[in-house]
Amino acid sequence: MKRILLLGGVTEALAIARTLGPRHIYSLAGVGRVPSDLVCRVRVGGYGGAEGLAQFVRAENINLILDATHPYAAQISANAAQAAQMCNIPCWALRRPAWQPQPGDDWREVRDWAGLIEALQPFQRPLFTLGREPLQHLDEIPAGQFWTLRALDTYPGNERCEVIGARGPFLLEDERALFERRQIDVLISKNSGSSATEPKLQVARELGVPVLVLQRPVLAGVDREFLTPQETLTALASFTQ
Repeated sequence: MKRILLLGGVTEALAIARTLGPRHIYSLAGVGRVPSDLVCRVRVGGYGGAEGLAQFVRAENINLILDATHPYAAQISANAAQAAQMCNIPCWALRRPAWQPQPGDDWREVRDWAGLIEALQPFQRPLFTLGREPLQHLDEIPAGQFWTLRALDTYPGNERCEVIGARGPFLLEDERALFERRQIDVLISKNSGSSATEPKLQVARELGVPVLVLQRPVLAGVDREFLTPQETLTALASFTQ
């Protein structure tokens, strides 16, 4: 019986994990909550790069790596593809489509943190929805700015930054209230493509608030790529027969 290693990182990965039997492994990096109601085995933690992942694949007799990590987890995706090649097994990926700008959107793509900081100069009340990365730069906040930073968990801020711990899905009315309460004049976001976090984009559109979008990284090539969980599950059913 074939064995699957599912590398999680997006909401859709959990939906796939819920269909897996006890022979299969659901792997999480350790950020966020670990589900406790799965039949499959759950592994938390890293592997030590592509070589470490390959060693794990061999030791566990894995027949397929399914990469369902975050669209911005480029290094993990590269490690998965390389490890699969080293072990001579297929690597598949679930890669949700990126959001596309709609009429009325003011999207400004930035390539990296330096580009983001430069693009932020005209604004005073940014809302960061990039995860934990901005926490490393709290001492660099310009005197004329106050940051609102939303992450999965609450972290200490400072006199010019408040950190909000919150997990999606986010409701449209709550996002409207957040923008109004914090007087947000620019939104900073990854283009994750997630429906759970998309309402913030609608609010920015309604209010005419610009959105600084962190450019998606180029991900490693894989043997098969899927856009939806259902496509993935159909292929998995055929693979494990």
